[in-house]
Amino acid sequence: MSSRQSQDDAPAPTGIARYRIETPAEPAADDRSERYYMASSWTLIRRRFLKHRLAVVGSVILLVIYLLAAFAGFFSVADTYERHPDHLFAPPTRVRLFHDGRLHRPFVYGLNVGRHPETLAPVYEDDREQIFPVRFLVRGHEYRVIGLFSSTLHEAAHAWAALRGGDPTAYHGGQVSLDPRAHIRREPFGMVVLPLLSVAVSGWPFGFASAPYDPRWAQRHPRRAAWMALAGPAANFLLVLAAAVLIRVAAGAGLLAAPGAVGFDHVAAAQAGGPWPALAFLLSVVFSLNLLLAVFNLIPVPPLDGSGAVPLLLSPEATRRYQAFVWGQPAFAWIGILLAWQVFDVVFQPLWLAAVNLLHPGVSYG
Repeated sequence: MSSRQSQDDAPAPTGIARYRIETPAEPAADDRSERYYMASSWTLIRRRFLKHRLAVVGSVILLVIYLLAAFAGFFSVADTYERHPDHLFAPPTRVRLFHDGRLHRPFVYGLNVGRHPETLAPVYEDDREQIFPVRFLVRGHEYRVIGLFSSTLHEAAHAWAALRGGDPTAYHGGQVSLDPRAHIRREPFGMVVLPLLSVAVSGWPFGFASAPYDPRWAQRHPRRAAWMALAGPAANFLLVLAAAVLIRVAAGAGLLAAPGAVGFDHVAAAQAGGPWPALAFLLSVVFSLNLLLAVFNLIPVPPLDGSGAVPLLLSPEATRRYQAFVWGQPAFAWIGILLAWQVFDVVFQPLWLAAVNLLHPGVSYG
């Protein structure tokens, strides 16, 4: 032992107790607790809210109700201007689950109309002899879900054709898929917001979507790019053909027939009740809407697919000049949309009537 002792090792003076206070070390804060203490008030509220499952479910239901109210014209199964002349002043009809004390599928009773003996006001009473089951696949003002599926198939066909032609740009973006979410993520305004706004303003959905591609690939392989442009309308024509085949098969089975008068959503008429009227409406909309999408996109003006298919008719040198001209003038896209919108009615109506006449041989619609 060294003769020189440190101050700590020196013996304490006689009669004085010696104490050493040990201070416990503070526990090290992990990243999770640090994020908790540094989080803002709104972040804490959001975390607590997401942990409350009942509150989350209730909020989703409330959001759906608000969307239904805000876009009632879009989701309605009937035109908001349509009226039944015998029930103009009828109160809302109550949906019921029991009839004569027995459980029944959701239904409503018919109405009997009378007059109040003093005021002569119309009085509506339930007619318990008439039962109308509530159906969830019914004819609506437009069956717009079909438009979403048709647009998704259209863009997926573009992406698939580009991949087959050597351009994986859209494939890496997840657009070689029938899942509409991948296409909505790329064009949320054109596939969701604009259709809702156009329906609210004009009653007719209008939107747009796109599949990405590499312009350098299109310059190196203009004919492959042209076939890629035609793939979208071709997918819509396939849906038209599929609807026509199903209509003809159902007509051969005596379930559907040629209607007395045709309309955009009425190119086939049901011959029986049950699900067949809904099927006739569904196939009619698939037939007409996809023919509309195909014909509109084949108009040869930018930015429509018909413009991209023009190089199939040009020489290599003319194709290079054409691509430089179209890609170098972005304003032509707006001019092209306006031109297509003006000529579309003139082009589509006779083509649609010709297609309907081909669908029903021996029947002529004019």
